[in-house]
Amino acid sequence: MPAGTRRDGRCGCTVKEFRALLDDHGLRAAPGYFSAGFEEPAVEQARVHAAQQAQLGLTEVFIAPFFTPERRAHPAVGHAFDAGRLATVIEHLGRACEAITAEGLRPCLHPHVGTWIETEQEIRTVLDAIDPALLAFGPDTGHLHWAGADPVELVTAYADRVGAVHVKDVHTAAARVTEGDYAEATYDRHVWTEPGQGDVDLMGVLDCLPPGYEGWLVVEVDVPDQGGDPKGSALLSRRWVTDHLAVAEDAR
Repeated sequence: MPAGTRRDGRCGCTVKEFRALLDDHGLRAAPGYFSAGFEEPAVEQARVHAAQQAQLGLTEVFIAPFFTPERRAHPAVGHAFDAGRLATVIEHLGRACEAITAEGLRPCLHPHVGTWIETEQEIRTVLDAIDPALLAFGPDTGHLHWAGADPVELVTAYADRVGAVHVKDVHTAAARVTEGDYAEATYDRHVWTEPGQGDVDLMGVLDCLPPGYEGWLVVEVDVPDQGGDPKGSALLSRRWVTDHLAVAEDAR
């Protein structure tokens, strides 16, 4: 959500104020997330969002379609695929990317279960259709795995376009259940889990990034899996980062 907006009755702040708050605490903003339907133009929304992100000092932004009711109801199986609709999404996504790059940011395609860019076929079609100068790749290891793709294979294929990564783990057994909607999979079956607690080959993905990769690695846990405790989840995630990312850096 862009800075300066409101959510859940809590006041937001201006972009300038948010940047100052981060600076005061010695923090940096991680890449933001721009989402739109892309079944119709979203150029102005993309431009405004990118301008705000640029004020925060960011150089990359994840970009993805909105959730759709059809795919939320039938997640991770490419439900109701339509080549014509995907072509429309590609057209409007490309124009949004033009607006974002004009603001000095690099948009990174973020495939997401429950959207019109969900399956490996759809991901490859979009990346192959849009100029790499306009659209980088921002894979989420968990969403790729849940939708049946091999994250290592797919990231390897587009490694030179990776601009940022969401590091997310998945319980494969929960992901392979076909009954239930996105919410049921998330909150009842606990598809998501903390890094290292699931079945995704996270280190395999990191190992296939280009030598010298300096982009963002953002650990993301949608819903805490370990007893539903946010603090415990954060500590587990931190431990994985400490234990594994330092090793990955040493290996390079």
